Amino acid sequence: MPVDLIPPLEKELLPVCGVSLGIAEAGIKRPGRRDLLIIQLAEHTQIAGVFTKNRFCAAPVTVAKNHLSGPLPIRALVVNTGNANAGTGQSGIDHAEMTCAILAKLLGYQPQQVLPFSTGVIMEPLPVARITEHLPVAAADLSPDNWFAAAHAIMTTDTVAKSVSRQVVVDGVSVTITGIAKGSGMIHPNMATMLGFIATDAAISPTLLRSLVRMVADCSFNRITVDGDTSTNDAFMLMATGRAGHAPINDANHPDFDRLRTAITEVAVTLAQMIVRDGEGATKFITIQVEKGQTAEECNKIAFAIAHSPLVKTAFFASDPNLGRILAAIGYAGIDDLDVTHIQLYLGDVLVAENGGRTTSYREEDSQRIMQSPEITIRVVLNRGEATTTIWTCDLSYDYVKINAEYRS
Repeated sequence: MPVDLIPPLEKELLPVCGVSLGIAEAGIKRPGRRDLLIIQLAEHTQIAGVFTKNRFCAAPVTVAKNHLSGPLPIRALVVNTGNANAGTGQSGIDHAEMTCAILAKLLGYQPQQVLPFSTGVIMEPLPVARITEHLPVAAADLSPDNWFAAAHAIMTTDTVAKSVSRQVVVDGVSVTITGIAKGSGMIHPNMATMLGFIATDAAISPTLLRSLVRMVADCSFNRITVDGDTSTNDAFMLMATGRAGHAPINDANHPDFDRLRTAITEVAVTLAQMIVRDGEGATKFITIQVEKGQTAEECNKIAFAIAHSPLVKTAFFASDPNLGRILAAIGYAGIDDLDVTHIQLYLGDVLVAENGGRTTSYREEDSQRIMQSPEITIRVVLNRGEATTTIWTCDLSYDYVKINAEYRS
């Protein structure tokens, strides 16, 4: 079961002017489930994205990057689940391009105006005939009110759909932001998440949007990890239709830019945390804060070393305060000049270690109490600077192994 994660309510998801979504059941992996999504964008919509840095990136990632960098405006996205179209060579590229071409013909665009996205099993041929057969069904379903169904259509091992809406005032005009994401396992984003799509009717210049999508990703999706595996298919797209009615925001000095950035980041952080809360087999949601480091880079190294340690993660699953495992992870994080005698380790509000070892006031029953909670905070205070970072992760349970052992069956 997901950790303190309430499924979204359809009535809470707000349409974004200039965005329509259509869903179909294509039977890509198994019959009877929604597994195909198209997103149509109004004319003049600006779009920017970040993608996986996995060198074995999927065919749709390659095609999407090429189309996004081309001269034609993007007018549609097509997303399938059940098959990643990764590790499929030139035929995978051809299939992704074919999907774009068929959808483009349906909607009256050029193939380069469509971005493809896939998620699912790696190294299996994309059943392109099933997808193209059902694209007309998804096109006929296009509606601005389909965000709830879209969030369900992009799920794979997720147990809960991930979606959220926010509104903010820009230049006296109400601006809407709605996003969906999918992800549960194979989560260690490197510039993105498994799949994430956020749309707003704000008017944002292309240059500023490209900068904004990286800022947002670095504060949200790049701050989560479930299992330390970076997917071949990671993609996070930010779309701005400009239909809210305010004058375009062209640079970060605009008086309302910080308010808009904060609202978009809040949507992204909520989606990112939903992914961790729904981590495969997760029973604990863990916040790791590393404080007073020399640089953000060293704070990140230590935070992710703790988050990726199977020994740390299994101890939290067992509610076993074997906290020396955290010290070990800090020690091997790769900070060569780290003076461990200056470090303080807290579990929740309990000071566990200082001066290179267990603090004299520490009692194991205090940590035991905290580890029984489904939400836990680890604080590492380095006392060597002013940098800080926060990431979110989960524990590692029996069910994680079971889910992934049975993934293809």
